[in-house]
Amino acid sequence: MASQELMPTYDPKRVVITFGGAPIQGFAEDSFVECAPAEEKFERKVGADGEIARSFHNNDCYDVTVTLLQTSLSNNTLSKAYAYDKATGKGLQELSITEIDSGSKHFFPQAWVERPSWARGKNVGEQPWVFHTGHASEETTNGIAG
Repeated sequence: MASQELMPTYDPKRVVITFGGAPIQGFAEDSFVECAPAEEKFERKVGADGEIARSFHNNDCYDVTVTLLQTSLSNNTLSKAYAYDKATGKGLQELSITEIDSGSKHFFPQAWVERPSWARGKNVGEQPWVFHTGHASEETTNGIAG
């Protein structure tokens, strides 16, 4: 009898995002979270004579985009967080993104939400939210196999 490998199954409900301890829900239909370094770790510099050097950047900050349906109640939570930060300058909160099945985890002890763009149309649309972070926690892993 041939060995049968389990077919992996992805469940978007098992991607858990929280901001300031509040769960973020009501994700857009397609890609709903993107977590990207704010800056490349290395920068190449080539001199006039072709000599090459590189600089190491100690920037562990990220830009995170979470895209919700325009009808998501989490839009209210994030709008209030933005308004509070704008009024007080005290809106830094924890941002956590965990994909339970893969073990992918991104944790930022300090993050803030940027003022969102806003558009409406005939059908239910999407509402993107951009978070800027301080340094990522050392526990942050990307969970990418390979």
